[in-house]
Amino acid sequence: MEANVVDHTSMWSLISNASIVVQLVMLTLVAASVTSWIMIFQRSNMLRAAKKALETFEERFWSGIDLSKLYRQAGSNPDPDSGVEQIFRAGFKEFSRLRQQAGVDPDAVMEGVSRAMRVAISREEEKIEQSLPFLATVGSTSPYIGLFGTVWGIMNSFRGLAQVQQATLATVAPGIAEALIATAIGLFAAIPAVIAYNRFAARGETLIGRYYTFADEFQAILHRKVHTSDD
Repeated sequence: MEANVVDHTSMWSLISNASIVVQLVMLTLVAASVTSWIMIFQRSNMLRAAKKALETFEERFWSGIDLSKLYRQAGSNPDPDSGVEQIFRAGFKEFSRLRQQAGVDPDAVMEGVSRAMRVAISREEEKIEQSLPFLATVGSTSPYIGLFGTVWGIMNSFRGLAQVQQATLATVAPGIAEALIATAIGLFAAIPAVIAYNRFAARGETLIGRYYTFADEFQAILHRKVHTSDD
């Protein structure tokens, strides 16, 4: 008898005996949680690789290497994880193209370089923020979805009590327990998503800030280069 009670109140038994609506809620939350964890690992690896690539490229950039040589090296063996490399290539490519045109004003050259690097930075921002909206959605909606499943399950439990002559705790407990599982799963999906969103947003903002800093420093170098060569 005791074994039957334990089996009846086991986690799997509560889930399998839940109503279709509650089971759909649980399935939706589990799918959202699994997808969130996949994105968390992908974003974490991407940001880690982007930061490492940034530090590596900045070390090469400030080593005194000729910019034309660095551009050729970056073009022959591009690093897809290096956002700063993409910004450098976009800026130097536009700089070289405009410098080859006769009669182009130096200020126009620098304006073109600035515009090209802004576009490159915007593309890198899109890559960094790619999964953040989904994580924010999971973090903000999962508790409410789980709460909906809980409310629905408790409602069904009380409806079942109306058909019982004598209501006891043993009668109502399994229905309430299976309903509360939905809230637990909702919190399990939401908490990691919220933590990951905040962490990735902060790391992404720091990375983008360093991209803008590099672009400003690179633009200052090109500004001196274009005006010195004209003099």
